[in-house]
Amino acid sequence: MTNAEQNNLLEIFDYTGEGYNRTMNYGEWRVAFLNYAPRFDADNFSKMERHLLTDEVFVLLEGTATLVIGEEREFIEMDKHKLYNVKKGVWHQILVSRDVKILIVENHNTDLSNSEYLEF
Repeated sequence: MTNAEQNNLLEIFDYTGEGYNRTMNYGEWRVAFLNYAPRFDADNFSKMERHLLTDEVFVLLEGTATLVIGEEREFIEMDKHKLYNVKKGVWHQILVSRDVKILIVENHNTDLSNSEYLEF
């Protein structure tokens, strides 16, 4: 542990498990990690979501990922280290490789009560 951590000046977070993890919250926002899970595999693409109260930011750190955007299902290959801001109310899904690591930022209260899901 660093001196900064011991003196409560710094927190360090990581997540190495499967899928999405609400890694930290502060005030109105949440920072999360997304790693591979079968539900994000292109072979299992059968559902999209949209958040009614927040934009959602994705940053590809490792691996490869594709954002599927809008009712027209536009496939957008993500570049590493760029911010992809999916606007509030836009249907989306992310499809990922097995070695993926994505950083996600959104409102801390984003959940089933203020999101919608479209299955096909």
